[in-house]
Amino acid sequence: MKRSFGLVDVLLVLSIFSHIAWTVKSSSHCKQAVSREIRPHSVAITEFGAVGDGVTLNTKAFQNAIFYLNSFADKGGAKLFVPAGRWLTGSFDLISHLTLWLDKDAVILGSNNSDDWPVVDPLPSYGRGRELPSGRHRSLIYGRNLTDVIITGENGTIDGQGSVWWNWFRHETLNYTRPHLVELMNSTGVVISNLTFLNSPFWTIHPVYCSHVIVQNVTILAPLDSPNTDGIDPDSSDDVCIEDCYISTGDDLIAIKSGWDEYGISFARPSTNIIIHRLIGHNRNGSGIAIGSEMSGGVSEVYAESLYFYDSSTAIIIKTARGRGGYVRNIYISNVTLVGVDTAIWFDSNFPQHPDELYDPNALPVIERITVKDVVGDNIKVAGLLKGIEGDIFHHVCLLNISLNVTAESPWNCSYIQGYSALVSPETCEPLKESVYPKHSSDCYHLSDHLRSSGNQNRGSWLLSW
Repeated sequence: MKRSFGLVDVLLVLSIFSHIAWTVKSSSHCKQAVSREIRPHSVAITEFGAVGDGVTLNTKAFQNAIFYLNSFADKGGAKLFVPAGRWLTGSFDLISHLTLWLDKDAVILGSNNSDDWPVVDPLPSYGRGRELPSGRHRSLIYGRNLTDVIITGENGTIDGQGSVWWNWFRHETLNYTRPHLVELMNSTGVVISNLTFLNSPFWTIHPVYCSHVIVQNVTILAPLDSPNTDGIDPDSSDDVCIEDCYISTGDDLIAIKSGWDEYGISFARPSTNIIIHRLIGHNRNGSGIAIGSEMSGGVSEVYAESLYFYDSSTAIIIKTARGRGGYVRNIYISNVTLVGVDTAIWFDSNFPQHPDELYDPNALPVIERITVKDVVGDNIKVAGLLKGIEGDIFHHVCLLNISLNVTAESPWNCSYIQGYSALVSPETCEPLKESVYPKHSSDCYHLSDHLRSSGNQNRGSWLLSW
């Protein structure tokens, strides 16, 4: 398919990076994933008959190469090198102790034939496919129950060629939920870095039931009208670090999830200890940072800073509903710059989708200790739509040092929330007018220095010398 992004887009991104002080890289919250060390064993995909002409289907070559490299998993691991070329393929599995390395002119292309994307079972925390009651197509690059997996290179490209899937979705001709571009399940020690991801059929990068995940220095692009092409979706995962990324897609740039209604409640695996650091991007049909709407297993300890969102629908959103259950607590978002954003902060408590009729409408979510501070915004339509649920007030919402140039006559719309504020312009809504200082600062969640340092130490312990 025709690539939808050109020189103008690249120059815009470079301009943003060069004019915003916080984008100059300082200390990393993620241990650096960039490494020139190679695994003890390395092969090129061409050694297994692959042809990089963009036409020849290379699924068997990828499968055979990885099957061969599996014999080196206990001998220091292995590297699969993808050289310059356009390598058409269907879905293939990764293995533990593997580096998938793309040359700077290498492009892995997803097949336009749905038969090349096998159908797998629904996730247990969802109970069904996200879009349809049956199964789901497996991601282009897939792995489960893995340890020590790296997907990286010299800014090579993984292109899902998603337009055919978007058309099938719009015309309601699909029998199964669309595939992600990259999905790793039940895995630990995952690094995805220094790559460009294009045109995912559905969500782009989806770590689910994973621990110790780094996504660093990636660009994710899809047309702004492409349906549900989320950028990075940590799902029932812990110790996730996302850093130095540019994302422009048709839906949420980052969406933190943890299962859907009764299935997520039963599976009970939360997303926790999520760090997001230096993120730039925009969209027209989603949010910059989203939590939910599938959050029934719980979401906590989310720390996001140095965010720049422009020409976007929403900057920060929590999506939930009656029947979700679960919780969202201990969320800290700071140092945010917004330009041309419709809604700066949105608590959407009436997200209507449910997996089936078996959900419990009395399962109410607990939303508490949400802190948003140090936000500046220009050309903002609405400052905040902060709506809890009748009989289920969202507690300890704290807004500090926020200055927004808002065009709407009523900048805030709040209901069923409780919290505090300080130095907010335009003046916030009545339920949040009580000042944070001096007596309520302890009620507002702040990520402690102890959590930051311990998180980095934990990450360092599992990273090997790659």
